[in-house]
Amino acid sequence: MAAQHPQRPHRAAAARTAVMHTQVIIVGAGPVGLLLAAELCLRGVHVSVVEQRHRPTKESRASTLHARTMEILDSRGLLTDLAGPPHEARGHFGGIPLDLTLPGPYPGQWKVPQTKTESVLEEWALSLGADIRCGHRLQLLDLTQDGEAVEAEAVGRDGRPVRLRAGYLVACDGQDSTVRRLTAADFPGQDATRELLRADVDNITIADRRFQRLPGGLAIAARRPDGVTRVMVHEFGTPARPRTGPPQFQEMAAAWHRVTGEDISAGKPLWVNHFDDANRQLTHYRHGRVLYAGDAAHRQMPIGGQALNLGLQDAFNLGWKLAAVVTGHAPHHLLDTYHAERHAVGSAVLANIRAQAALLLGSREVEPLRAVLAELIDHEPVRTRLAGMISGLDIRYDTCGTGHRLLGRRLPHARLRVGSSTCTTTELLRCPGGLLLGLEGRVPAAAEHWSDRVELVAARPEPGGELDGVAAVAVRPDGHVIWAAETGTDPAADDSLPAALEHWFGTPR
Repeated sequence: MAAQHPQRPHRAAAARTAVMHTQVIIVGAGPVGLLLAAELCLRGVHVSVVEQRHRPTKESRASTLHARTMEILDSRGLLTDLAGPPHEARGHFGGIPLDLTLPGPYPGQWKVPQTKTESVLEEWALSLGADIRCGHRLQLLDLTQDGEAVEAEAVGRDGRPVRLRAGYLVACDGQDSTVRRLTAADFPGQDATRELLRADVDNITIADRRFQRLPGGLAIAARRPDGVTRVMVHEFGTPARPRTGPPQFQEMAAAWHRVTGEDISAGKPLWVNHFDDANRQLTHYRHGRVLYAGDAAHRQMPIGGQALNLGLQDAFNLGWKLAAVVTGHAPHHLLDTYHAERHAVGSAVLANIRAQAALLLGSREVEPLRAVLAELIDHEPVRTRLAGMISGLDIRYDTCGTGHRLLGRRLPHARLRVGSSTCTTTELLRCPGGLLLGLEGRVPAAAEHWSDRVELVAARPEPGGELDGVAAVAVRPDGHVIWAAETGTDPAADDSLPAALEHWFGTPR
């Protein structure tokens, strides 16, 4: 009988554990998790978001949104809620000035505090029915999956366990992802070697600095309209320190003084943190019924805001695919394209961030390289290539096929005449499904078999744009082109259209 005693508390505890069934569990209610939750709810999926924080953060860490992310937010009608963010054409590559202007409605970069981005996305997700549970944390060593579902145990604010069971779980819980540890997912890459200290400080008066390279280190300062100054500093040759929490403001102020000679120690720090040049990426973004997005899938130095934009674009790519699988409109293998597409994009972004980190944090040894690159950036092909890389406008998914110049790329921005009115391609993408755009005033009849999942629109583009010479185009819900026909061809005679629609949207009903 004694051998049975250890089982009794277990059975009693199990009886007290509430079980909550949902279709998708999202771990983490940062911008990535919130965007994913909204994308799923938009398509009728029941979503529960588990967030360890008891309330939204007041720390506005990432504040840069690039052109592709702005297009994504516009395609969901969210830009009005951002209240016209400040815009600037100039960005940088490793601290070297770079004009980010490229064709599109949102050239350059846009400054939005992360707190505002989170607030807008949270309100949108809640309005669509997302169940967001703050103050919950996943218990270690308690994440399981079988052939039909995945289960996780969370501890609520009252200390009581809640067992969550869903068809899928998506980890959006940041660079120190609990889910990644629970699944022992392979996360290769390089450890941190250098770091930047960062703080938002009130009651200081110092000159703005944009990547000022001084003999002892790098200094950055930008005063906000509310009078708070964001300061960042790196001492050349100083290695990254192992940390279990954020640095103290005294450490930040001392480093700033050593590099610049200025005393900011009397300022009032609103928050202090650091970021380093660790660079890692999951080998697989999908582990059965567990998927990863944002910093849970890749860790990188947040140079130029690329980390936030990369994560948001992960969520936008995954949301419609996971919804299609969960609702039975698409086979499970559609989720494999999430890894195929976003792992390749993430790898490219992490590589350019490694290059920028070397240029930004290196001391005298990188000056010749910086001089050469500064000269090359003045050449338009080089500028365009780097601007496309940082903005996300150069992304092309090979999984969409090859041949036509538009395949795999985002649908170009254009003004269209639809009937007696005009609109933009971005506005047409606000439908939750795909889009079949007939650009000669009619749509191919074959597309009608998918009209429950694909919006059929007959339109004519204004001349002089990237859609000149295109007769029709089919587009995924994330805005990427899966099929196109040139003017002068007969789309009705092209059997590649039904094949593309079936591949991405499932068997017609």
